[in-house]
Amino acid sequence: MTGATIWLTGLPSAGKTTIAYALADRLRADGRRTEVLDGDEIREFLSAGLGFGRADRHTNVQRIGFVAELLASHGVTVLVPVIAPYADSREAVRKRHAAAGTPYLEVHVATPVEVCSERDVKGLYAKQAAGEISGLTGVDDPYEEPTSPDLRIESQHQTVEESAAAVHALLATVPTPQHTTTTTPAPPRRAGGEAHERGTA
Repeated sequence: MTGATIWLTGLPSAGKTTIAYALADRLRADGRRTEVLDGDEIREFLSAGLGFGRADRHTNVQRIGFVAELLASHGVTVLVPVIAPYADSREAVRKRHAAAGTPYLEVHVATPVEVCSERDVKGLYAKQAAGEISGLTGVDDPYEEPTSPDLRIESQHQTVEESAAAVHALLATVPTPQHTTTTTPAPPRRAGGEAHERGTA
């Protein structure tokens, strides 16, 4: 089965992770091998020690992109609910996938910051307002919205299941690589030799 990476970008508390896990359930019911690369877990186990400056955020996104492409190239559908606030970081991940011929889809979970701050799943907006933290993406740190994502979701206007269904339908449009056949048999092979969501990107 063809693998692919679906990167869900958006502000903290936009609904990225919730949508990703709902989509993962759908894909597994379809018989797809699926993995969710959770940003908090990546920060803890793969990107421990990185800070929240632009360079470290870029490094974090590239590490996640590398792992995602590796898994997707082996037939896994990889869901990445990670902020990835900078356009050049996201574009570098897309180019990595394109160079390898691995399907890649960018989904912008475009929930407005006002809605995200009301949800405030991890209490980050409250902490920022109280001066306890700084560098909160979309508030006092930049978020460069995708200009032409493969799909844009406004989660405040639909249910989680509706959002997951929209991404599921998008994935169905990914073409299966065509393998050419020849009448000449191939020669035999020779044996031998992306913590808290504030910093998720």
